[in-house]
Amino acid sequence: MNAIRLVRPPRLTQGDTVATVSLSRGLANAVPERYAAGKQQIQATLGLRVVEAPNSQRDAAFLYRNPQGRADDLMWALTDSEVKGIFSNIGGNDSVRILPLLDHDLIRQNPKVFMGFSDTTIQHVAFLNAGVVSFYGPSVLAGLAENRGIHPYTVDAIRRVLFSAEVIGELSEAQEWTEHFLDWGDPKNQEVRRTFQPNPGWMWVQGEDHDSVEGQLIGGCIQVLEMLKGTEWWPSAAAWDGAVLYFETSDAVPEPWQVEEWLRNYGSQGILSRAAGMLIGRPYRYALEKKFQLFEVVRKVLAEVGRHDLPVVADVDFGHTSPIGVLPNGCRARIEPRNRKIVLTESAVS
Repeated sequence: MNAIRLVRPPRLTQGDTVATVSLSRGLANAVPERYAAGKQQIQATLGLRVVEAPNSQRDAAFLYRNPQGRADDLMWALTDSEVKGIFSNIGGNDSVRILPLLDHDLIRQNPKVFMGFSDTTIQHVAFLNAGVVSFYGPSVLAGLAENRGIHPYTVDAIRRVLFSAEVIGELSEAQEWTEHFLDWGDPKNQEVRRTFQPNPGWMWVQGEDHDSVEGQLIGGCIQVLEMLKGTEWWPSAAAWDGAVLYFETSDAVPEPWQVEEWLRNYGSQGILSRAAGMLIGRPYRYALEKKFQLFEVVRKVLAEVGRHDLPVVADVDFGHTSPIGVLPNGCRARIEPRNRKIVLTESAVS
């Protein structure tokens, strides 16, 4: 993949129209006030007009029965000339079922900003295979509908990555973070700011004295990627060469031993041997002891393939954490261990 320059979608500008899609779980239908808050905040804070794809607001049962309808929504949003960007409403666990129904040539021919995380990892792999940059960032319900407004850290990340064609530059650390959850089904909670705590910063799991490394970002939610291994959609061996792998765990809170087994497969494929570096999103609902166990199994598996040198940065602000940053899937990132920096070395949009 290092020899292939991915297509960058046109940048978003104020006044552009973005479409919301439900490519996995039909949760937007179940929490309409939460969705409405997200829509209003996207429009008021980011200056974007929001429209719904035809099946965006369908209920969970309908969407589960109709993977074709979900695939059609993505294709509709890509080909509608009015739509300039596509935001996922939420993740889930079965958007892999729409992969056979997607037209990868159409994705390549109609590059647009596409953003989401968690189960939306499936579509990020589809965009990568089609040769188009996509954006591992907040969804409408998780991040953009944040209580009492989109968090400033998320707003800044979106503006820097999606609205500007300049080189993105240094990735910033959020000043605060939270796992505090307020029931989305209670509209009154939208007016209650969640309780945040100071962010102690990223954790350098290993390779902190290594020279700087650089490669293309490739990854997503580690559990979701498991659904693609062994399929025709799994990225080619060349796609992983020299890559900066980024992984995060979901709200299913997998045990460290599960992550160990999943990572060992990456070792067996030779992916870990060829990687330039690794970023790990802040693990959701991990007590401190469990988090350290997770980092230990990462070091263990890397040692098994002789990669004591691989720079690994954890507790990075992406994925199932709040506030949520934005990683441009397929763009180049540089890890500078001695400077304790992560730098996005190119623009993600045109």
